[in-house]
Amino acid sequence: MADTKKQDRQADAAANATSNDKTGLRRGLTNYGDNGFSLFLRKAFIKGAGFTDRALDRPVVGIVNTGSAFNPCHGNAPQLIEAVKRGVMLAGGLPMDFPTISIHESFSAPTSMYLRNLMSMDTEEMLRAQPMDAVVLIGGCDKTVPAQLMGAASAGLPAIQLITGSMLTGSHRSERVGACTDCRRYWGRFRAEEIDATEIDDVNNQLVASVGTCSVMGTASTMACIAEALGMTVPGGASPPAVTADRMRIAERTGEQAVHIARARLTIDKILTPEAFENAMRVLLAIGGSTNGIIHLAAIAGRCGLEIDMKALDRMGRETPVLVDLKPSGQHYMEDFHHAGGMATLLRELKPLLNLDALTATGRTLGEEIERAGGGFAQDVVKPFDQPIFPQGGIAVLEGNLAPGGAIIKQSAADPTLMEHTGRAVVFENAEDMANRIDRDDLDVTADDILVLKNIGPKGAPGMPEAGYIPIPRKLARAGAKDIVRISDGRMSGTAFGTIVLHVTPEAAVGGPLAYVKTGDRIRLSVAERKLEWLVSEAELAERARAQPVTAPTAGRGYRKLFLETVTQADQGVDFDFLRAEEVTAKVPRSS
Repeated sequence: MADTKKQDRQADAAANATSNDKTGLRRGLTNYGDNGFSLFLRKAFIKGAGFTDRALDRPVVGIVNTGSAFNPCHGNAPQLIEAVKRGVMLAGGLPMDFPTISIHESFSAPTSMYLRNLMSMDTEEMLRAQPMDAVVLIGGCDKTVPAQLMGAASAGLPAIQLITGSMLTGSHRSERVGACTDCRRYWGRFRAEEIDATEIDDVNNQLVASVGTCSVMGTASTMACIAEALGMTVPGGASPPAVTADRMRIAERTGEQAVHIARARLTIDKILTPEAFENAMRVLLAIGGSTNGIIHLAAIAGRCGLEIDMKALDRMGRETPVLVDLKPSGQHYMEDFHHAGGMATLLRELKPLLNLDALTATGRTLGEEIERAGGGFAQDVVKPFDQPIFPQGGIAVLEGNLAPGGAIIKQSAADPTLMEHTGRAVVFENAEDMANRIDRDDLDVTADDILVLKNIGPKGAPGMPEAGYIPIPRKLARAGAKDIVRISDGRMSGTAFGTIVLHVTPEAAVGGPLAYVKTGDRIRLSVAERKLEWLVSEAELAERARAQPVTAPTAGRGYRKLFLETVTQADQGVDFDFLRAEEVTAKVPRSS
């Protein structure tokens, strides 16, 4: 099978070699059997759009347009596209925008993660199919940036990421609020009957004060910071809010830089190196970033023939403190991070731990860009390295007989009193079971118990939804409980908080040990020891597996069939197995 795939790739490369050595509209000619006619026809149609021969001689910069009425996080896409085009033209290129799939967290059923790989395929194939010398990837909402980086990594073109930017914060009764950590906090108060329907409606009007991505260090902001740490944006590209002039200037600079990388043929593989991924892992830990960032980094790395070493990530976390004081791990919002100097301020603090020779999309190294950013200034959002808001990285990697392939916890957003805890399992078989029982007054649960939710992993849901943020049972919320240990094979939003164990691997739907946990079993969580232990004997586990064999879910047709048959587990990024590079060339970090 591998030999056949290799032969197919060689045949495709041979067929396109002559065309792809060209630039601009001469790249990737449509196959009519006559290259001269193919170019003649292409030029005729583009001239029908009003272009001249002089314009057609310029380097072509594709601009991925992910604007959509269903995606408020990308509500500024039209303005960004115009600014990018201006930058491209100023640098002597020809801008060509085109649409791809756009995914929003709140408008995608069953979950945006289910569609991330489809967006990555759409992006990859459009980059391959259409003639361009470089591409600007416009993304912002949680899954759009990883999908674009995955697709671009596979396509191999010169590429640069443009983040749409975060929303502004609102105000509710003189309290500053923003999506979506405050969404969850206020909803929790409403469930506990601390506030009424009128107030929850009032706060709903203020949580999202403008277009743009969530204003806290959720997945969107995490991926923005990771993209800059990888070297895939212009310097300062992560933090400007969506509706500011700073964001528009970043867009113009991105367009200019796209022309430069097109002329230099600075392909994405020269930027997405093991050293770049190590830098991104450091940043993920230091920002108290979303747990989803691990999955997305693993997926992007997999497209590059790299594998994230989860044990090494945990070791890095022990020496990389959380420095960025943003919700949900801290108190501030993304616009505060931007006013504090954004990534430049953070990278200065992390400098001793970074690979400074890693190349960026500017053609300069990360170290050179840190120096060009100049000195710091007084601010209170990014803490000094020796005065962190949390002494270790925001994410810890757990192991044990309940998660042979690993699990994770966002320790910086957890209750310290619960991170060493042994309790009785209260089990929900799936999301429907949880929805039916979580708020029943007769639910047999106490605050010392451990909630376990099965079958919300990659195959089980499908799509690994953000249902891992299991709500506090209503009877406990009314009694004043603010946190409880929760365990699942799913994900949670980067805006969420609590003592929540996620990404249990293998998932229940493929026969992982989680599938056989019963209410009443004892589970031990020790974040200090990085342990997640199910206190049953191996013999008991074997007997339960024999008595209740698990059959993985299937589908008869369509994208769901493709998804269920090929999706990988969390440790490999929940990507499709056939989209990953065929060979792993290195583990990240390589020093491990």
